[in-house]
Amino acid sequence: MKVTVEDRSSVKKVLHIEIPEADVTRALDDAYQTLKKTAKVKGFRPGKTPRGVLERLYKKDVNADVTGKLIQDSYMEALKETELKVVGSPVVDPPALAGKGDYCFDAEVEVHPEIADIGFTGLKLKKTLYKPSDEEVDVQIQMMQKNLAKREPIDEQRPAQIGDFVQVDYEGFKDGKPFEDTSKTENFVIKLGDAHIAEDFDKGVVGMNPGDEKEITASFPDDYFNKKLAGHTVDFKVKLKDIRKEVLPEIDDEMAKQLGPFTTLDEVRDKIRENLTKGYDKRIEQELNEQIFSQILEKTDFEVPDVMVDYELNSIIADAERSFSYHNKTFEEAGISRESLAEKYRDTAEKQVRRQLILGKIIQQEKMELADADLEKGFEEMAATYNQPVDVIKGFYGNGGDKMELFKHALLEKQAIKLIMERNEIESVEPEKAAPEASE
Repeated sequence: MKVTVEDRSSVKKVLHIEIPEADVTRALDDAYQTLKKTAKVKGFRPGKTPRGVLERLYKKDVNADVTGKLIQDSYMEALKETELKVVGSPVVDPPALAGKGDYCFDAEVEVHPEIADIGFTGLKLKKTLYKPSDEEVDVQIQMMQKNLAKREPIDEQRPAQIGDFVQVDYEGFKDGKPFEDTSKTENFVIKLGDAHIAEDFDKGVVGMNPGDEKEITASFPDDYFNKKLAGHTVDFKVKLKDIRKEVLPEIDDEMAKQLGPFTTLDEVRDKIRENLTKGYDKRIEQELNEQIFSQILEKTDFEVPDVMVDYELNSIIADAERSFSYHNKTFEEAGISRESLAEKYRDTAEKQVRRQLILGKIIQQEKMELADADLEKGFEEMAATYNQPVDVIKGFYGNGGDKMELFKHALLEKQAIKLIMERNEIESVEPEKAAPEASE
């Protein structure tokens, strides 16, 4: 077998593979010998059908099978011979098997990029010392107060106004006919002013009294979240059934007891501050990581295989799909396509791949290895994150295999980032302005 490698780029190669005629002939002979033993052809006893008859009946299928085997075997042999670090599957457009002469085909492949040793010292890193403020804690307390609010009947007889919670029956019509996407709905509760259905709808309900019926025309903007309604004007028949007001609890120790295992409001504040601090610590880490990779990428140039970007991109889209599914939604309902997401996040996916390749190179050049104690610590942290026993986490990853190797590599990547930080000076700076952050 003869193999030559054509360079299309540093990561794109074409393997030109030539299989000698003798090997092709031998493969065809073997295939027909096997077929002869099993073929049932009228007029011939099993195992006695002549080769010519078999070729007339089964040549197309035999040639296809032999071609597939020749390509698979020769491709694997070519990889061993060339020692290319191929990523993904080859692209092959196999020519027809002539049966005479050498069999030649091309396999387009992508290979792992060759990256020169990476210098990761001398970086200019800044660590912003974010800390939760009293104002942020107060915002969280107020959000919790709102979550505990009760809806009670209004004290006086009056029409609905902005800020009220109203219970309505409604049905939408388009050109005088019921509109599928605004079908008849009963006992629907909305807060006037939130434009849950549409701003025009809320304005129309304002001034109605319980028992009133009214026709309200609502126009949905072109960027409305429900693409099936965007740009439409719908005539609603609305009946107001009830008006309620929002009653907030007092912010005190009694409210704290409703929020969980707390006895005082101070305990709640301490927990909020703890959660905000964790969020800020994560933000500090993310900002440092961004600085590290942006500076290393500026002085480290290499091509990235498309197949690696595609794999990462598919992972991003799959995560988005799972998130939508968790909230009982689909891409279609949100007016989103996989193609639009692929276009939007391709640069993000490439950036992620570059980071992974950089960390992999640093792990290699620094000869980093994962100690048993570090692996055990990784299991414990994973168990704490998912609130599961350590043995359950270990059982998930098993004693070996791809999942375990990926887990170990992820731990090594964290150690590589830690090593970069240790070998660079990090200037601590005060934040220009602390932005409020919500805790879980």
